[in-house]
Amino acid sequence: MNRYPVWKYAIILIALLVGGLFALPNVFGESPAVQVSVAKSSVKLDVTALSRVEEVLKTAGITPESVAMEGASIKARFGDTDTQLKAKDAIQKALNPDATNPSFVVALNLLSRSPTWLTALHASPMYLGLDLRGGVHFMLQVNMEAALTKRAESLAGDIRTAFREKNVRHGGISRNGQTIEIRFRDAQAAEAARRIVQDQFTELSTVESTDGTDVKLVASIQPLAARTIQEQALKQNITTLHNRINELGVAEPVIQQQGLDRIVVQLPGIQDVATAKEMIGRTATLEVRMVDEGAEARAALEGGGPVPFGSERYLERNGQPTIVKKQVVITGDRLNNAATTFDQNQRPAVSISLDAVGGRVMRDLTRDNVGKLMAILLFERGKGEAISVARIQGEFGNSFQITGNFTAAETNSLALLLRAGALAAPMEIIEERSIGPSLGAENIQKGFNSVKWGFLAVTAFMCVYYLLFGMISSVALAFNLLLLVAVLSMLQATLTLPGMAAMALVLGMAIDANVLINERVREELRNGASPQAAIHAGYDRAWATIIDSNVTTLIAGLALLAFGSGPVRGFAVVHCLGILTSMFSGVFFSRGVVNLWYGRQKKLKNVSIGTVWRPDSSNQVTTN
Repeated sequence: MNRYPVWKYAIILIALLVGGLFALPNVFGESPAVQVSVAKSSVKLDVTALSRVEEVLKTAGITPESVAMEGASIKARFGDTDTQLKAKDAIQKALNPDATNPSFVVALNLLSRSPTWLTALHASPMYLGLDLRGGVHFMLQVNMEAALTKRAESLAGDIRTAFREKNVRHGGISRNGQTIEIRFRDAQAAEAARRIVQDQFTELSTVESTDGTDVKLVASIQPLAARTIQEQALKQNITTLHNRINELGVAEPVIQQQGLDRIVVQLPGIQDVATAKEMIGRTATLEVRMVDEGAEARAALEGGGPVPFGSERYLERNGQPTIVKKQVVITGDRLNNAATTFDQNQRPAVSISLDAVGGRVMRDLTRDNVGKLMAILLFERGKGEAISVARIQGEFGNSFQITGNFTAAETNSLALLLRAGALAAPMEIIEERSIGPSLGAENIQKGFNSVKWGFLAVTAFMCVYYLLFGMISSVALAFNLLLLVAVLSMLQATLTLPGMAAMALVLGMAIDANVLINERVREELRNGASPQAAIHAGYDRAWATIIDSNVTTLIAGLALLAFGSGPVRGFAVVHCLGILTSMFSGVFFSRGVVNLWYGRQKKLKNVSIGTVWRPDSSNQVTTN
């Protein structure tokens, strides 16, 4: 009657082993570390850089726990934060002698101490939120007026190009704030221009007026289009921030919109506020220009003379200088996508895709300049570099490749930078908070104590009130806690203080299923059923009630998860997962233990479930 088939015990054993394996990384804690990543796409992070970091630490008399290349960065781990800070200063001075033009990003971080064999099995600890791990919190204000101004500037250039293609003569196109003013000598040209604007630039509305003898056409961005531009600017800024922060190696950063023009950035585990602020502001943009191949430019390259008027000098990736014209043909604003690919010689390259206007400009440029040199400049931190100088072999338009002596890692980095591009609108930090690791550790300790004492109190009550059945319920409760931690670790969920509160609450809710089962068994014993029959009926008849109570609670948890945000969602995630694991442990696991203990006894006379009160007698029976 009370026997489990072998396959059910196999499921329990597998769940116990998998749960223990994936919960284990949370035991080892975190070690202070220094993370080194590249600040420029032209800088390589390889074995040479790793050896250099090791040599710097050795020279400074600092002994790290480990120094290794992990992903796209070098990570050096240390035993304490004092050593970590000394190592950061030493590495920073050695790798970035010119502080105004750094080649590497050297940041403080906290990394898991999990052994290599656990990491190889993809068993990782739970991510900890800002309130538990420490880190930095920023509130950024996006300048929406600047986004509209930038869009108006771009539209002015597009209108100028469209008028040139349609041979519409005008007396000048200028931007005045967020409006575009176009002057004409006669009304006929103004009417032709108005039709072109209405047909090709639907986001603009036009108003015609007279200014002396001239006809003035004023184009302004429509309110609906302005809202769309602002929303797109906010989304692009969030995407850019994601791409920048990925380079810091932050686990589960929070980057989300707040209101119409604000962005919240939370970086758990980051101790270096200055580096975080620097990375948030870091962007890259692309410019296409023609190379100056005139006699004066060649003389400037060969003899180091002055650069011709209207040109500028930039360095190529190999360190050789090149002189390009100041006139910008295409900027990164026209970039639709950038992806890694391979050229015809199977060398790493970056594939560039332009929008319609950019493609038309590029087609005209390449058609008129076949055989001439074209340079692609990458600007980071206000400094430009010629990442590609190539001779135009033929006409091309919307798509082309950037080739050079790139490695696969460099093309990935370059494509990432170009996709992120410049910020769509400038931002400023209006709120900044820093939570130290010591405060985070204190929060963890308090949260752990709340879960621990809650577990001990529930266990003590169950063992006293239900005896052996209470002990089995307590083992099931511990198994539930193990499963919950393992599932959170497997999903790489972020645990916050509200999440720990939910974990403590789950303990009280999880034991409810075992209380229902134990009371059902007691009821069957009071009604005169045999111990084996009482155990069987107790589990079977309590199941429907357990399902009802947990499903209704789960519905409330899902509502919190769907409509909540921030700390509320953190609470809801742990709450919902805890309900699911408690149903498995409270019914399936506990019955397996009971069946293993009592099911093999054929002539079972009593069970250890505490005092069973009989309603038809003044006496009670203690089953033990």
